Amino acid sequence: MNKLIQNEMMKLIAKKRLIVIAIIIGVLVMLFTYAQYKQVQTQREKLGTSDWRTILQQQIVDTTNRLSSSRITDEWKKQLQISLQQQQYYLDHDINPSEPGAPTFMRIFLENSIDLFIPLMVMVIASDLVSSEHSLGSIKLLLTRPVKRWKVLLSKYLTLCLAISLIIAIAGILSYLISGLVFGYKGWGAPILTGFNVTETGLNTSEVKLMGQWKFLLMDFGLVWFVSIVVGTLSFMLSVLIRSTAAGMGVMLASLISGAILTNMVSSWESAKYFFMVNLRLTDYMKGTAPPIEGMNLSFSIQTLFVWWAVALFVSFFVFTRRDVY
Repeated sequence: MNKLIQNEMMKLIAKKRLIVIAIIIGVLVMLFTYAQYKQVQTQREKLGTSDWRTILQQQIVDTTNRLSSSRITDEWKKQLQISLQQQQYYLDHDINPSEPGAPTFMRIFLENSIDLFIPLMVMVIASDLVSSEHSLGSIKLLLTRPVKRWKVLLSKYLTLCLAISLIIAIAGILSYLISGLVFGYKGWGAPILTGFNVTETGLNTSEVKLMGQWKFLLMDFGLVWFVSIVVGTLSFMLSVLIRSTAAGMGVMLASLISGAILTNMVSSWESAKYFFMVNLRLTDYMKGTAPPIEGMNLSFSIQTLFVWWAVALFVSFFVFTRRDVY
């Protein structure tokens, strides 16, 4: 098995896709770092101060003004009310929600990448792990070896898991190193509030807990890794079912983009909460953001994604071990 995994990793490295992904992540991190820097500078120039309390108070005023508008929908108004309560909670407890530093940037980058950017990078790797063997004609040679089919597929899947872990590690390291040049590398112990619970009546703060940012980051990394494994497994299944790499990537790309759109449009479509793409933003539950559909929570989304993962993995092995190769 180790030799099979080593062989798959060598093939993956030879395609140089991990290098391309690392370059893409590096470029985007630089762009986001610059955008964040300009935003901070604009706030300082507008308010004439860098004090986070003054900035947060202004954000509260802006949110309150937006709530008074008659043009916003009820759903968006609820989101703003929850955001307002969280901002006020941070201010009342004298905690800066955006402590400057590379760890804070890394956390924000991961939270905003969990449902589209990182899954897209994972999809690039997963979508052709099996289908490329068909297009190159090497599948017959691969299956003529004295190794059972399930072991061949398992080696490919474990290689995918290693690649996903590497992609997330690259995203974390690059976002920390690059943003640290601008914002500094301190902030690992900055206090973070978690445990906000969105209910029908509003924001419940009875279970709010204070923890260091490094602990919060570990949980964020764990959730991002889990989401990436689920998306990677679904892409892997498509690679087994669809022999065309382009078609498999197209299906997965459409699913991910539709998920980003549906998340903002499906509040009244309750059965949509069982779609995997609506459950990808697991880190939002950590921040206390209102779920896209009422009744959803972290436990529900993890269980839903787990079912999708299990079904996709079963289908992949079932089809691969029984399909005729020609």
